[in-house]
Amino acid sequence: MEGPLNAVLRSGYSPWLLSPANPSRDFQATSTRTSQPAHRKLRLSVAAKDPGASQEIDRDWKEEFMGEASPQKTNSPTKKKPREKSRLLADTESLDWCNNARRVAVKSIESRGLAKSMESIVLGKKKKKKDKKPNTRKKTQMKIDLEDEDEDEDLVSGRVPIDLQQRVSFIADGMFEEMKEKAKEAFIEKLSQFSGPSNRRREISLNRDIVEAQTAEEVLEVASEAISAVAKGLSPSPLTPINISTALHRIAKNMEKVSMPRTRRLSFARQREMCMLVGISMVNLPDCSAQGISNISWALAKIGGELLYHSEMDRVAEVAFTRVEEFNSQNVANVAAAFATMQHSALELFALLSSRAAEIISLFQEKELAQVLWAFASLNEPADALLNAMDRALDDGIDLSYSEEEMGERIEDQESTVKLNFSRTQLGNLVWAYAVLGEMERPFFSRLWGVLSSISERKVSEQLREDVLFASQVLIASQCLKTVYPHLDLSLPEVLEEKIGRLGKTKRFNQKVTSSFQKEVGRLLVGTGLDWVREYVVDGYTLDAALVDRKLAFEIDGPTHFSRNTGAPLGHTVLKRRYIAAAGWRVVSLSHMEWEGLQGASEQSEYLRKILGINPGNDDGENVAEMEGSHHFDDTVDLLS
Repeated sequence: MEGPLNAVLRSGYSPWLLSPANPSRDFQATSTRTSQPAHRKLRLSVAAKDPGASQEIDRDWKEEFMGEASPQKTNSPTKKKPREKSRLLADTESLDWCNNARRVAVKSIESRGLAKSMESIVLGKKKKKKDKKPNTRKKTQMKIDLEDEDEDEDLVSGRVPIDLQQRVSFIADGMFEEMKEKAKEAFIEKLSQFSGPSNRRREISLNRDIVEAQTAEEVLEVASEAISAVAKGLSPSPLTPINISTALHRIAKNMEKVSMPRTRRLSFARQREMCMLVGISMVNLPDCSAQGISNISWALAKIGGELLYHSEMDRVAEVAFTRVEEFNSQNVANVAAAFATMQHSALELFALLSSRAAEIISLFQEKELAQVLWAFASLNEPADALLNAMDRALDDGIDLSYSEEEMGERIEDQESTVKLNFSRTQLGNLVWAYAVLGEMERPFFSRLWGVLSSISERKVSEQLREDVLFASQVLIASQCLKTVYPHLDLSLPEVLEEKIGRLGKTKRFNQKVTSSFQKEVGRLLVGTGLDWVREYVVDGYTLDAALVDRKLAFEIDGPTHFSRNTGAPLGHTVLKRRYIAAAGWRVVSLSHMEWEGLQGASEQSEYLRKILGINPGNDDGENVAEMEGSHHFDDTVDLLS
């Protein structure tokens, strides 16, 4: 069975893990040497004279073969300052697959009775002397040295002795290559065992290091260190699904803590180590708990926004779909909000999230309820099951109120009546969501609107961004009530409505930026010969271009108006279309996807005349087709409570 990390390696996240070993380091035993160090020749000469030294030489060749003794060592080696190693990397010293392969080779050599042959290969060939009267020590040493030098000269010149070649071929016989491949397969399998047997001490230690890290960079460094340890063969791996999801969550949390700029977040996300961590999290996602899935999706949304992690969010949707029954209220809210923040649609997943939220509606806190409904509205996903459950909660005696604190708190009074205390931000998200979903006739919304009436206009400041965003949301809902649902007869107190209207229309925190796409289309509109008015305002909504006398609104919609993976219009786009149509305007929209398929100004101009219903031969614009559809971004308030 293929391990999960093996799939990551093959997919390109970590090509460095499968890089070939360094032959000069891993297989010293088979490399040829062009010269014999003086101390080795001395030992050979001593062994020739004193057979009692053979045991020491036997140990020496094994040490050389295992790479435990340096061939250049002297009697007084220079001591180096030991390099500080991490706890995880220290645990891998005895797990080097190359050392394991060498140990197996040594045992095999000894079992075949080939130790003497390997001794000659590793330490240098030793010539047997005839039984003659020994000469002086000096002459014996000189003779052996000359013979060794002749052999080395043959090796350097490429003339490998036939007997040596045969010995190496016989001893190796493919053994080293076979052991190398088997060891590499075992090594890859070890890297894949993230959900296998665990070492609780290592897991807890790694989790503590992740949690105690103070910055996103420090968290990534801790995680990278663990990945390196596993790459060297650490088993069992401390990179459990819990630690992986915790690492991503803490990275995003620390980014948010310091308000890291968007460009810096994107740069951070593209780092090699970060890509590796995200890749491992995707492989381990099925083994994560419901909380782990929630943490990973929330972290990806905070780090990548709507620009990154397309395929990763598809993977999250696939896995979360099979685990929704395990979600608690926080998991439902966080997963839904993550997809909404990234403008990533997941129709089937959201259908299950709505049903799950309805089942556990009594467990939702105020923040979670506002967050999940905001998410459904942002992606324009139907939430009938959830909305029905909220209406039933009113029938069960739940009460709603307003809290001055931003963190609303559930209160249970003496009669065991549950009271939801919503903050101003949460109320704004809720009423905006009901307006987008077109569900303003529901009892729960009517109760929410009554709670809004209790807010004093003195509590809404023009200096705070949160208050201005709140006013914008309430203004949109108020306009929808008057235009689309006048029969409900719902309104705010006159003083509060006046201040909300003034703040909701301010551009202080919501500056409109004209894109190059809009400018390009605007230039071609001039060629139609019609009296277009740019940036025309209708009850707080800004139309890109309008024929005021004919009440024709023309919307030029860029990527921010659509789901990034399906191209479906987002909630704010649908709301504006509904409102402008209810106000008596005919709406024609042009999406960036349509525009990108056109070639040249001539084709673009012809297409504009076609969708606007303008007869090329009649430039006075008398023939304008009535078409519906609108997309715009000015009304959005992407506020995640």
